[in-house]
Amino acid sequence: MAVKKKPAAKKAAVKKSAAKKSVAKKSTAKKAVAKKTVKKSAVKKTAAKKTVKKSAAKKRATSASSVVIPPVPSASSLGAARVDVSSTPKPVSQSAPTKPSTPASAPKQGASGKVLGAIIVGIILLAVVVVTRPDSGSDDATPAPAASASPMASEEPSAEPTSEETSAPVAAVEAPGNAVINWIDKAQTIMTLTWNAPAASAGLTGYKVEARINDGAWVVKATVPATQFAYDFTKVSDDGATSFRVSSVYSDGQEVAADSFGWGMTFE
Repeated sequence: MAVKKKPAAKKAAVKKSAAKKSVAKKSTAKKAVAKKTVKKSAVKKTAAKKTVKKSAAKKRATSASSVVIPPVPSASSLGAARVDVSSTPKPVSQSAPTKPSTPASAPKQGASGKVLGAIIVGIILLAVVVVTRPDSGSDDATPAPAASASPMASEEPSAEPTSEETSAPVAAVEAPGNAVINWIDKAQTIMTLTWNAPAASAGLTGYKVEARINDGAWVVKATVPATQFAYDFTKVSDDGATSFRVSSVYSDGQEVAADSFGWGMTFE
């Protein structure tokens, strides 16, 4: 009896496993159905969004189409009024701008005329003043030549005494003192003649320097002012002899010569 029960137990176990498998299959089928429903709902949502977008586009199109453009008026509808609406007529456009322009330019011309009038009046006044001034100042202008004549009169008497002084004789005259001659270079080619001023200096105008070679005639080498007390001679030759002399010259023409002296060489 125990041996017969075992196969029945096995069958029951087989049935249980088959039932479990069928339950598992049913649960997986349910899950797949649930996923499909989720996908369908997502598709429905996207379709709803698309319909919303389409409706918005339709609304925009309808709003754009709702704008009504007024028709262009035709010749039949306007009739005679079309002439007024079209381009302005030539006579009206030409006369209209010219009328306001004339009054605008009129005040400018009037203002310029006033300015010119004021300028002309000012010029006339200046001319009147200039013309009247010489008449009023004619008395003052006459003494001008007298003033210029006065310095001429003062110069003439001043010139006369100078000529008298030059012609007047000088009371005291005197020759230069201490006239000597010395070398001024080591090569002994230049000799300097020096002298002192005389004590009688009133009327003294200058000095006359003279030289002569080998007892010949005196030759004037220079006439120097009263403030100069030296004169240079250059040696020409070691032969011959040269004499030197210095004279005081006064305003009345008098000349007083100092003692001459010589040197055993030829100088120029």
